[in-house]
Amino acid sequence: MHLSFDPPTALDYFASLVESDGEFPLFEAAVSLGHDEYPDLDVQTVLGEVDQLLARVRRRMALDAGPVQKLRTLNQFFYRDLGFAGNLNDYYDPDNSLIHILLHTRRGIPITLAVLWMELAQGLGLSVRGVAFPGHFLIKVNLPMGQVVIDPISGKSLSREDLSERLEPYRQRVGLLDERETPLGLYLQTAPARDTIARMLRNLKEIYRSQSDWQRMLAVQERLIILLPESWSEFRDRGLAHAELGHTEQALADLECYLVHADDQINLDAIADWVDALRRS
Repeated sequence: MHLSFDPPTALDYFASLVESDGEFPLFEAAVSLGHDEYPDLDVQTVLGEVDQLLARVRRRMALDAGPVQKLRTLNQFFYRDLGFAGNLNDYYDPDNSLIHILLHTRRGIPITLAVLWMELAQGLGLSVRGVAFPGHFLIKVNLPMGQVVIDPISGKSLSREDLSERLEPYRQRVGLLDERETPLGLYLQTAPARDTIARMLRNLKEIYRSQSDWQRMLAVQERLIILLPESWSEFRDRGLAHAELGHTEQALADLECYLVHADDQINLDAIADWVDALRRS
């Protein structure tokens, strides 16, 4: 009998992390996204580095520190002492989406800063959640006096006026400007861990698509389909990446899967034309 002792691949590891919503290790899954660009990445080493940061910030506060004091101490440590901030000079650098790079450059985008900040905050016993706010990932913190919403770029708490102002460009773009505007609170719903990882991957996907970097986009699509196995648009986009790379058989399999399951008639007609062209080629 032949036994296989092949080590698990990076995708196997990712699949094991995101298999269950009940035990979804958001931070570890986020770190593991670096494997595509940095195959030698040691996730456990990164987790250890964060544990060291957590130990440092714990030493700065009294054992009986309350939530407000913990929040202030963490923000002082994270933003002022360590200097974490947004990478405003090169916002669309793919490395901004990778936690292990963020730990060393201390520059990232809102969602990666939020994921790292929340890992530290949860280690301090704070009740925090991510918020999939349009255009800019945010953080919610539950405190004794109520809930505050924080911008992960700066640690600043945001008022309702701040949030409404940030939401205005999105509302204009999608045409939500009448009297029946969606209440602000609906934009502040907690982002599940699975959705947070999907947003991180889609950020990378849009960067690679804009650069016509189909090989890297394909790697992102592999993860998105593992993460969201019934998101048929991700099969479509993987098929299109395969087509751009000349992988006709794989492209047809994905695009035909999309045609069977999706219900967007406009896209269906366009993809059917792609399939016909691939079959003729």
